[in-house]
Amino acid sequence: MKRFVLASGNKNKLIELRDMLSDIDVELVSRIDAGVLTDIEETGETFEENARLKAAGVAKAAGSPAIADDSGLITDALDGAPGVYSARYGGSHDKSDGFRCTLLLKNMENKQPRSARFVSCICCVFPNGDVIEARGECEGEILCAPRGDNGFGYDPVFLPAGFDRSMAELSPEEKNEISHRGKAVRGFKTMLKEYLSRAEVKNAAIYRDGVL
Repeated sequence: MKRFVLASGNKNKLIELRDMLSDIDVELVSRIDAGVLTDIEETGETFEENARLKAAGVAKAAGSPAIADDSGLITDALDGAPGVYSARYGGSHDKSDGFRCTLLLKNMENKQPRSARFVSCICCVFPNGDVIEARGECEGEILCAPRGDNGFGYDPVFLPAGFDRSMAELSPEEKNEISHRGKAVRGFKTMLKEYLSRAEVKNAAIYRDGVL
């Protein structure tokens, strides 16, 4: 089983991604469990840039393939905010999900349109420098008040398109089917399977030719 390190300290992301990758022969561990205790600074201007920065930094520190998910909420009425600052909305990572949801609703008061989308960009960087990337989006709108106790982040204030329940009112299975992260992971899994298959063929050829 191939070990991959999740370049995040977010336990909820680890749980979701472990579940989504459970049908692939990989072991996903947190960066803390891998001994990488230093946070990677997110200086990118896009989700893709931040995901690659985090994955590359952790892959180098851990000496193992690293997977990073940079995700967030984009609102049209707030010119894209909170965007890449979704986890730091209101000043820092130390603020609670409830605080950030309340701040978002306050900033959205009397604003139109209420259209918004969740975005997830997943990047895997291998120690040899190879990179796999995938992106997923989930369209919806911002509610006027939080609803539901499932999920995390902005899920209670996000109504997915085509649903009459907030993201936080959906079961984990329903959420994974439509969510930005679920879509990104499905694309990522296809590419990862192809990558690992090519690697196996290459290694078999090297062994057959007597290099090892």
